[in-house]
Amino acid sequence: MSYEGAYPMEDPMLDYSIMKPEGILVLKPRAPLSKEDFAGLSAAVDSYLSDHSKLHGVLIHTKAFPGWENFGGFTAHMHFVSGHHKKIERLAIVTDSPVASIGESLAKHFTSAEVRHFPFTDDAKALEWLETA
Repeated sequence: MSYEGAYPMEDPMLDYSIMKPEGILVLKPRAPLSKEDFAGLSAAVDSYLSDHSKLHGVLIHTKAFPGWENFGGFTAHMHFVSGHHKKIERLAIVTDSPVASIGESLAKHFTSAEVRHFPFTDDAKALEWLETA
């Protein structure tokens, strides 16, 4: 799927882009996440938020959640969530992972965003839902 107007950033373990006109962050984890993944992601999101009050949506698109490289990756992830969760309107978890329903329930405890799960092949539907925020 092509995310028009997105500014892609590649990282060894996490691809991400911000669809600037729509205010949607697209995350595509490809391997266990590291502390460095979240350093780059935080810098990009903070830069966007310096000119915008919030992200209208976050789309996490992965066939199966890859987990974290180590405890540093996990804590960096939690720090990113705690520092940004109030500035996100909607979160779409797009995956076929069996832990998706657990992830959806957990996400609802850590963010004020509206959270919804979509099957991996329904990324277009998820994006459409985020665009209506």
